[in-house]
Amino acid sequence: MRKVLPLLLFVLTCTISFGQDDKETPDLIQFSGVLVSSDSLDQVSFASVIDKTTGKGTMSDYYGYFSFVTRPGDTIMFNAFGFKPSSYIVPDSLTESRYSIIHVMTPDTMLLPQVDVYPWPSREEFARAFVEMDPYDDALRRAQRQLSGESLAFAAAKVPTDGSLSYNWQLEQQQTRLYTQGQTPVNNLLNPAAWSKFIESWRNGDFQRD
Repeated sequence: MRKVLPLLLFVLTCTISFGQDDKETPDLIQFSGVLVSSDSLDQVSFASVIDKTTGKGTMSDYYGYFSFVTRPGDTIMFNAFGFKPSSYIVPDSLTESRYSIIHVMTPDTMLLPQVDVYPWPSREEFARAFVEMDPYDDALRRAQRQLSGESLAFAAAKVPTDGSLSYNWQLEQQQTRLYTQGQTPVNNLLNPAAWSKFIESWRNGDFQRD
């Protein structure tokens, strides 16, 4: 009986020791979470998550999720543009190596200083532009000049024909060939009606430039 009692005490001590080791706080934990806004519960994207104790951290992704390794009892700082800075202390009584939270951040209204935007970088540039400007070249005259016949004809010459215009042109050419099939093609140089119309337009001054 005296030999059995020390053995039982040894086994009981080992059991208590192992039980205490199983419940010890881990040295490092995987700390994860999601950052949301307090007013809309939308995700807080690209916020900095810094461990104040070690100076290490990470950044939340587009969905507000973050994950990094820290230690129990450390203070975690959260900072994001448009939100008030906040902090969170990791519990020091954790028994598992993973811990997750949903952290709520409060929006912060920021008043930026007034910025005046000028069309000229300096007073000298403004003075030169003021002297060289044409006060009579207003928007209406520029529009009339750009919508003139010459400008529109120049722009139309650069625009390629679409499928319908090409088809109509090809159909007109085919009809012309069928109309003059088996005979000499029409030549407007020998057409009296065409010459009469040309002479009338020339007398009316239709070919004069503005």
